[in-house]
Amino acid sequence: MEIQQTDFKLNGFLVLVMAVASGITVANLYYIQPLLVEIANSFHVNQVSVGFVAMLTQIGYALGMLIILPLADIKEKRLPIVIMLLCSACSLLLMYFSLNITVISIAAFAVGFTSVVPQLLVPFAAQLADPKERGKIIGTVMSGLFIGILVSRTFSGLVGEYWGWRVVYLIAAALMIILAISLSRLLPLCPPTSSMKYKELFKSMASLTKSLPVLREASLNGALMFAAFSAFWTSLVFLLESSHYSLGADAAGLFGLVGVTGALAAPIVGRMADKRNPKFTVGLGMIAVILAYLCFLVYGFKLWGLIVGVILLDLGVQSCQISNQARVHALNDGARNRINTVYMVSYFIGGALGSYLGSYSYAHFEWYGVCTLGLLTQLIAVVVHRNYKAQLYSM
Repeated sequence: MEIQQTDFKLNGFLVLVMAVASGITVANLYYIQPLLVEIANSFHVNQVSVGFVAMLTQIGYALGMLIILPLADIKEKRLPIVIMLLCSACSLLLMYFSLNITVISIAAFAVGFTSVVPQLLVPFAAQLADPKERGKIIGTVMSGLFIGILVSRTFSGLVGEYWGWRVVYLIAAALMIILAISLSRLLPLCPPTSSMKYKELFKSMASLTKSLPVLREASLNGALMFAAFSAFWTSLVFLLESSHYSLGADAAGLFGLVGVTGALAAPIVGRMADKRNPKFTVGLGMIAVILAYLCFLVYGFKLWGLIVGVILLDLGVQSCQISNQARVHALNDGARNRINTVYMVSYFIGGALGSYLGSYSYAHFEWYGVCTLGLLTQLIAVVVHRNYKAQLYSM
């Protein structure tokens, strides 16, 4: 007998399952970052070209969210999750079998497009959660997502260093198949919340963006925060491989473990967002990212400086993301997936630009160029944050 949402009460075990599934799936987007040097060497291309491949993954993710996520408002929610996991497995296998830079570019885009499951799970969890605990539940699921982002680099760096970059994607494909089978059995059926036609969803998203200033502000500062995050992680492997450190993909991956410190703070940030004005945690996040980039700028050629900066960067981005998602998920229950689509598409467009501009900045201006880029994104974010009226943050 199928479990219906009306018969189901969200429990800690399922929240944990959603968090783990989000982390494992979102990892697909970030395996490539510690492997950029190895992939560039395999296909005999330069830093900018391989940075473009990393950007395509995030563009694919943004486009996948734009096309797939709105369906969750008008269709049963469990089936798209299972289908996208199976499609993701196929895309990862294409990465494994790539023979040249053109094929791997197509595969990278496909990996991004099909890895949207975390953004289907977060609104799913928000819909099942008690409104009084929504921030906490979102924070827990997002904690899994952020840990997945960070640990993915450790995993791919170590596996890539000792067994080659292709093996990373073979293992990832197997994990997607396991998740598809598990979630098809554990998740309840979740009925649609809207009777709109598919075409009407896009008109609705435009109207929602126009009518909800909180959504516009959160989308813009989220994009800027994630641009700073992606610029660092895309260019880190080039810095570590340079004469300043002379380290490989495994070292770049190990920095992901350092960032887990920030990711573990997600439930705490979620509880703060439930109890306090979200302006507080968004502002704290921006300050932390600015301090991170100042640390990278002044002490980036010292190992301890990179470690301190990574902790501040991940804590800052995490704080901003949790607060913004708690805000936008509270705006309209019936349009939750469409609102999440607007926010997350903006977020990953910012990440895609950050990935490309980070590799471009390093290729032309080296580490100081990357740090300047990161600080510039935060200067704009602070201006946006301060210019919106204070009442927007009372939601």
